[in-house]
Amino acid sequence: MNRCTTTASLTFIRAVSAILTLCFVTLSCPLLAQENPVQNIRTFPLNAMRGALVVVQPPNVVMNGVADRLSPGARIRGTNNMLVMSSTLIGQPMLVNYVRDQGGLLQEIWILTSAEAALQLPSQLH
Repeated sequence: MNRCTTTASLTFIRAVSAILTLCFVTLSCPLLAQENPVQNIRTFPLNAMRGALVVVQPPNVVMNGVADRLSPGARIRGTNNMLVMSSTLIGQPMLVNYVRDQGGLLQEIWILTSAEAALQLPSQLH
């Protein structure tokens, strides 16, 4: 009784593995290459407002030329929609969309891309 695998079965296994790998790579490439700027426009809450933000010394900021403050749990999202630490933004003027918490402090902030900045917010259309 021969327990060794034959050359034909090894060749078959390698061919199937190569085909499956090729299929996986081919199907996953479109997911990695999403460069269409229309798809990169985020949706914002209906109560979002637009303003010019400058971080002075966290949590102190200047919003539209007026001294303001970040809430203790404030989240700032960069143009890639990932969280950004406020201390890395000190002194940089940015166009943002933002939402305030119930106490009037800045809670959610999105740094806008040029495509997003060109669009009007639904609250600004009235």
